[in-house]
Amino acid sequence: MATSLAEIRAKLKSQESRSERTGGGDNAIFPHWNIPEGSTTAVRFLPDGDPNNTFFWAERLMIRLPFNGIKNDMNSKPVVVQVPCVEMWNETCPILTEVRGWFKDSSLEEMGRKYWKKRSYVFQGFVTENTLQEDAPANPIRRFVISPSIFNLIKDALMDPDIQEMPTDYTQGLDFRISKTTKGQYADYSTSKWARKETALTEAQMAAIETHGLNTLSDYLPKRPTEVELQCIKEMFEASVDGQPYDVERWGAYYRPYGIDAPAGSSSSSTSTATAATPATPAPAATPTPVVDAPVPAPQTETVAAPAAAPEGESKRAEDILAMIRNRQS
Repeated sequence: MATSLAEIRAKLKSQESRSERTGGGDNAIFPHWNIPEGSTTAVRFLPDGDPNNTFFWAERLMIRLPFNGIKNDMNSKPVVVQVPCVEMWNETCPILTEVRGWFKDSSLEEMGRKYWKKRSYVFQGFVTENTLQEDAPANPIRRFVISPSIFNLIKDALMDPDIQEMPTDYTQGLDFRISKTTKGQYADYSTSKWARKETALTEAQMAAIETHGLNTLSDYLPKRPTEVELQCIKEMFEASVDGQPYDVERWGAYYRPYGIDAPAGSSSSSTSTATAATPATPAPAATPTPVVDAPVPAPQTETVAAPAAAPEGESKRAEDILAMIRNRQS
């Protein structure tokens, strides 16, 4: 608890600084997961500014590394560090190389899902029908971070022969209508769909494209890890599985939990792609996905074929699992 006005001001200033570093205050990302239950919002996707991208989206693969706290901080809470999966660049991911083998053992399946890659997709476009009360940004070209469940609806409809034009066409394109309902205690977007009627962009929308230009979507993906950063990722993965706390001095110059500063004297230019810890299960009545430049709840996990779950009571401690995996590989 703050004990003085100076303390309160210092904390607010620190939070403001962190928001600026993560880009969380520009309102460029449209949080469709916050629309009211039972409502629909419409968006109009635009092409990627990169002419070499066949698609009008960019795929983002991240891996969440949970830690039970911060080393040497007795009051720290569990944190999660997000790191890029190098399969985004068609490279072999050292974490997935190991985790894939876990699905052959039913007692390791739950742990395998915990460390499996999380997939999301970055789009851009206009919000044509908005059910959110928000301050519109100066640039109306927004970014959308789409979960696999919504993305599959977008992609599957593109294979429909009744769709004659690209949905991103300026004169004969289609809006995509994101509808939020509830299934059980969680949000459900399965009724989302493309509009049935083609529409042209308005003069104001065309003027916005002329004024602001199209974004290159790959600019909003995490940067490709260097060899040093990849080694850091491997170390953090092993430490996470082993139940060790997050070590700021060891890894903080490269990847760190949201809100944690780099260690003093660090000269690394690496950008943190980390996020605050969130529950292992989705938050009730929401299925948002993580954005590139602001922390949000975790996305859906990619479905992975695996044996049946281990019988109840057979789960092992993290250190036992890591030892089992290493012994099997030796």
